[in-house]
Formats: sequence, structure tokens, C-alpha cells
Amino acid sequence: MFSIKGIPAAPGIVIGKAYKIGREEFTVPRLEIKQEEIPLQIQLFEEALIQTRKEIIDLQKRIAADMGQEPAQIFDAHLLVLEDRMLIEEVISRLKKDRLNVAYIFSEVLKHYIEVFSKIEDEYLKERIVDINDVGKRILRNLLGKKRIGLEEISERVVVVAHDLSPSDTAAMHKKNVCGFVTDIGGKTSHTAIMAKSLEIPAVVGAESATQKIKAGDMVIVDGNTGLIILEPDEETLKLYQSESEKLRGITRKFLEQKDLPAVTKDGKAIEISANIELPEDVPAISVHGGQGIGLYRTEFFYMNRKGLPTEEEHYQAYKYVAEEMNPHSVIVRTIDLGGDKFLSQLEMPQEMSPFLGWRAIRFCLARPEIFKTQLRAILRASVHGKLKIMYPMVSGIEELQQANAILKDCKEELKREGKPFDDKIEVGAMIEVPSAAITADLLTAEADFFSIGTNDLIQYSLAVDRTNEKVAYLYDPAHPAVLRMIKSIIDAAHNAGIWVGMCGEMAGDPAFAMILLGLGLDEFSMPPQVIPQIKYIIRSVTIKEAKVFAQQALKLSTGKQVEEFSQAKLKQVLA
Repeated sequence: MFSIKGIPAAPGIVIGKAYKIGREEFTVPRLEIKQEEIPLQIQLFEEALIQTRKEIIDLQKRIAADMGQEPAQIFDAHLLVLEDRMLIEEVISRLKKDRLNVAYIFSEVLKHYIEVFSKIEDEYLKERIVDINDVGKRILRNLLGKKRIGLEEISERVVVVAHDLSPSDTAAMHKKNVCGFVTDIGGKTSHTAIMAKSLEIPAVVGAESATQKIKAGDMVIVDGNTGLIILEPDEETLKLYQSESEKLRGITRKFLEQKDLPAVTKDGKAIEISANIELPEDVPAISVHGGQGIGLYRTEFFYMNRKGLPTEEEHYQAYKYVAEEMNPHSVIVRTIDLGGDKFLSQLEMPQEMSPFLGWRAIRFCLARPEIFKTQLRAILRASVHGKLKIMYPMVSGIEELQQANAILKDCKEELKREGKPFDDKIEVGAMIEVPSAAITADLLTAEADFFSIGTNDLIQYSLAVDRTNEKVAYLYDPAHPAVLRMIKSIIDAAHNAGIWVGMCGEMAGDPAFAMILLGLGLDEFSMPPQVIPQIKYIIRSVTIKEAKVFAQQALKLSTGKQVEEFSQAKLKQVLA
């Protein structure tokens, strides 16, 4: 028996036999062709692109139906690769010039693209290698007429072990057969981790030597809570983890039994538990899991996979539907957060060396007010159908808030002149996800009705950790004392000014931090719908007084590891 340590990607404990997946390699023949064969080769290439697009869209629809829109959105990047004119034109140009079969030409162009991206220092652009490689292999399979034996064809319950899993691989996992997985590479916020959480499959990523040390058929224990992988466990260890696994299943049943009860602490403090959504179609999942409203309505999907910009009416109809469905609960609509990891060709957004620090979110909206106003007008018009609120992303200072609010005021005046009704007292908030906003939160309260802390970006900016870079993934630490102190200062600044504070980053849905955040005074937690029952259960299990004492103790600790161990120990007591 021995163990391997990785990064916990999706919670839970699973025990099973290892099913190893090797890297898929293609042997592509190099064949000379005649001039008159070129049109046929181009036709083969176009047919392969069409077939690949159909496969990805079908897969995306299936994932959206089974797991929701958030994991399905991962494949937007794959569709964008298929529409890359530079790649397509390079293949056709080389085909005409070299007079070689299109499968070979495409494989060479693909290798060149991957080589170029792997040399780029920017980690976000390196991350695109996963998308390019995944789509490229699909196209090659279609060009060569090959079929890959997919994970969906696994006939027994196994733990998948691989160097890496593409989003397509992960999406193909059926819970009845794949009970957990382990990869050599990846981080907490990688596509693989996101898909694992959506599938509710325990997973450990970034285990480095896993594929070298684990043999096919080995008995393995995967602890997605701690990131520990145990190989060939002895009888005592096996019984211990079987007992722990059964205990976790029992706890999960308890969560679901109480999901429809109010999120009120033992001493009567009511806390709002909301959901993060991508599309209007996500709304039914909120009530199913016991949510009270929407704390983050991402609106970027309006701009994805289309040639033109969405109209005001399209925006309006979507917001109207969600407002009516959620009424009387509130819906916080985040204005478009384009840029960073979301590039759109129709907006001619430049490729940047550091896209997460570049022309994105509120910066983009203020630079393109005509696009911004279309969305703001639609939100205002829809506000009469429910309880809508507006939230600006990536605010870095009060000037941006003032400029955004000035544009919102213009929109209100236009609608008044046009005789179109709206809620003139609609609440306007700022996402606090940039250190400068966190430090000057007291100043921002003059222009905001509420704050929502976006921990994903706040953590990576505060700790100087690119969360897409597996080499430094271990430094991405929500439990870091600097992060906890920053959150406390944001909440204190807001409460001193009489405004409320929510959180919509992944930290809000992490059970280990629920009591700390509650004790720090967080008013609203917003998270993926499936984790709502657990957070609600924890809130109902403690008093505010207990949570405050716990939070103060956590703030005195020196390292993230100490905070994590302290939190996990307390969580076990609460869930016992």
C-alpha cells in the first residue's frame, strides 16, 4: 500500500479498480495527390469540419440537458476553433501548394499550432492547447474514418486514470460506470475539475506521477475531499474508507431532506442562499435544490456562437422570463463580462498578452457604450416583471462605477421619454474581484447598493496565481490569511455604510468555508444549484455567535493549511 497526493477537484470518496487511458496517437499516411484531386480533398476537409461541428453541438446539448449550462459552455471554445479562418485557410493553402492528402496536411498544421501555443508564456493561451488538441483529434478521426472507443462504453464501475482528460472525455463519463477519476495534470479550476463537479464524480487532478505508478486493475481509493489517492489499500484502510464513504452518503441524504427548509441559523439569523446560472433554462434546477434566488446571472451566452450582436429585444425576453419565474425572489444580472477567457470574433476584441488583466468586463462596456446600453435598457425594461438587480463585473475603482451609473441614468431617461416602464429604484451593485476594489470598498459604497465578492478572480489577483497554470495551482488558496482578511474588510466596509454583501465565487459553495463566511458577516451565498442543500444544512446547524467565534479563530491562523485543517475539523463536528 502507498499513496499519491494530488489536488482535490471534486468532493467524495470512491473505491474501485483502475482503468487506464493512454494518450491517443494517430498514424497519418503521407500521400501525394494530383492537381485534379485537390477539390475532392477540400470537400473531404469541409465534410470533416461539418461532422465535427455536429458532434460537438450534439455533445453540448446532451451535457446541457444532463448537467446544466455551465459545463456545456466549455465547448463554446471548441466551436470557435472550428471557425478559425486562419487554421482553415492554412490547411487549404498548403494542400494546393504541397499536393499531399488533406489528412496529412491537417495533422501537420495541427502540430504546428500546438507547438506555437506551447511556447507562448501566457498561461491562458497555453490552456487553449487542450481545446485545439481535442477538436483536432475529432477532425482527424473524421478525416481518417476512425472511431475512438469512448469512456461511455466502459461496462463496469471503474476509476479512470489518465495523464489528462479532454472535456469531451469527461463529458462522456456515465456515473453508473465511471465512479471517479485521477489525472497527472490539471488544477481546481480546470475544465476537467468543472466537469467532475457537475457529474458529481469524486476526482483528484494534478497527481503528476499517477499514470506511472498506477497499473490497470489496481485497487485504488480516491479521496476527492483531500486529494489523496491510495493504491492497493490494506484491509484496515479499506474498511476505514468504506465506512467514511457510507457516512458521506448518509450525510448527503440528510442535506436533501432539509433542502426546502429556510436557511436560518439556530439563533434565528436568515441568510439568503442563491444560485449561479448561465441560461434561462437553468432556472428549474434552483427550486429543485432549494435555492431562493439568483445571485449571479451570467449573460455572456447571448454573444456566443453567433455572427451578429444580440438585440435589445432578445436580452429583454430572456431577462423577463427569469424575473417572472423567480419572482418574488431577486435576480442579480451581471452585465457582460467579455474578454479574459471569453473572446468573440464579431466584437473584434484583440488578443492580449495578459487577457485576464486586459480589455474586459466593465472596461470593455465603458469603451463600447452602444453595446452596454443595449443590455442596460433591456434589464431596466424587464425589471417591472420581477425583482431584478444590476451588477457590474471587474470594477477597479469608483470612477468606473460613476461612469457606469451615468450610462445607466441615460438609459433611464431614454426609456422615460419613450414611455417604457421600469423600476426606477432598481438596485445596482459591484463585483469585488480586483484588489484595488477590495481595498477601496469603503469608497465604492457611495455608488453601490450592494457588493458581491467574486472570489475566483480576487484570489488569483491577490495571490499572483494564474489559476489556469497547473505549475502554480497549489498556490491558489482560498484559505490564505490574506484572502480571509480581505473578505472581512470588504464586508466590514459595506456594513459600515449600510449595504449588504454577497459572494458568487466558488468559495461560496465550498462547505469548508461556510462557517467562516457566515461568521465574517456574509449576507448572501450564491453557488451552483447542486451544492445549495449542503451549504443550507451547515447554516441551519450553527448559531451566528458560534460562527463569529469560529471566524475570529480562523483569522488568527498563520497559513492557509492551518485554516483548512481547522475548517475541516469543525465541519466534521457540524456534520457528525
